[in-house]
Amino acid sequence: MTTVEPRPGPTRGIRPKVVARTGLYAGLAVNAAIVAYFFVQAGFASNALIVLGRATGLYAALLMVFQLLLVARLPWLDRRIGMDRLAGWHRWTGFLLLWLLLGHAVFIVYGYARPTGMDPVDQTVDLARTVEGVLRAVAALLLILVVGAVSARFARRRLAYETWHFIHLYTYLAVVLAFTHQVAAGTSFTSSGLATAYWYALWGGALGAVAVGRVLLPLWRNWRHRLVVTAVVPESDNVVSLYLTGRHLDRLPARAGQFFLWRFLTRDRWWQANPFSLSAAPDGRTLRLTAKAVGAGSAALRHVRPGTRVFAEGPYGAFTALHRTRPDAVLIAGGVGVTPIRALLEELHGHAVVLYRVGSDKDAVLHQEMRELALARGAELRLVTGPIEPDPLAPRALAGLVPDIADRDVYVCGPPGMTTAVLRSLRELGVPKPQIHFERFSLAG
Repeated sequence: MTTVEPRPGPTRGIRPKVVARTGLYAGLAVNAAIVAYFFVQAGFASNALIVLGRATGLYAALLMVFQLLLVARLPWLDRRIGMDRLAGWHRWTGFLLLWLLLGHAVFIVYGYARPTGMDPVDQTVDLARTVEGVLRAVAALLLILVVGAVSARFARRRLAYETWHFIHLYTYLAVVLAFTHQVAAGTSFTSSGLATAYWYALWGGALGAVAVGRVLLPLWRNWRHRLVVTAVVPESDNVVSLYLTGRHLDRLPARAGQFFLWRFLTRDRWWQANPFSLSAAPDGRTLRLTAKAVGAGSAALRHVRPGTRVFAEGPYGAFTALHRTRPDAVLIAGGVGVTPIRALLEELHGHAVVLYRVGSDKDAVLHQEMRELALARGAELRLVTGPIEPDPLAPRALAGLVPDIADRDVYVCGPPGMTTAVLRSLRELGVPKPQIHFERFSLAG
């Protein structure tokens, strides 16, 4: 059995998630006020449509900077909010950004067309031909429209993650084009030296955060730790565990419940990145992931050979003991969602009840390992089997399994349908929202 160092108990004072959210909201509000100040300082145009166009353009630029921060994968934010929630905010603010950019384009074109009497198409062509930076703005808008279209739910479900991600990278080109347009044509940008310095600092900080979080930090960690596969162990017919080792793993800031984006550096797999949780608490010497064959990427893990080099991005996720609020916990796992739950059980202190939901006993991956770990930790492990209906984790059934569930932290990980149903049950049972912890691992589409 793996031995881990003692971890802190439940958090006291202001919760880390609240601190991070408050910081994001406050930063956005302060910058919105600063943008309003520079907008007013630059003076108003005589045409109300042009005024609206400039305002929507400025706030679209601010929201674009905020978008970059949400996807920068900065460790401080990710550990407190979680990549799934940050990605969700990024998605919805992305659609708001799209509407602001469309509004900016429509207001500006019609505002300039009003005194000239030109139709919108001719006015757009004239602006692109005569005003520096407008053509770049048109290109940026077209790119964002394409990215927005493939990010819509109906399209996203039909695209492989790698295809969607490749198209999504064009957003960075759109960002650069939009910034150069603002530099060339933005009156609020050039109204004063202070305004120019502000916008350069804002854009530079956002792009720097992306470079650090998504490029430099992963490169540094992989150069430092040099992960390699040491063993591939089948757990069942369609589940496999991979053991990895590397250098200085005691300095890798990974915690039980977190996940990495794994790339196995073979000729046919190096370009694929898949999110898999750690299935054992990091011990400073080895890492373990356990995956079920639900797609081509995860199915191919069984054929990875010991000695294969690994490029891992992470650790990511807020599904950790950092967010505990109560001394005791309930861990609810469904299917292969048991992997982060198993790791958490190894790290959590206090009394824990583990509910492992599977169709039948033979589907309970790592069950024997979980039994031994629960016995060593003084936890209760209950295997919940049976058909979907009636739901064995419905409110009344859940209260019967854990009568004091409202006084415990609850960690939930499983298939989307099960997770949604359990969260509904927890709300009906009156479990306070700060005590409910879950993450949806859907990066691989």
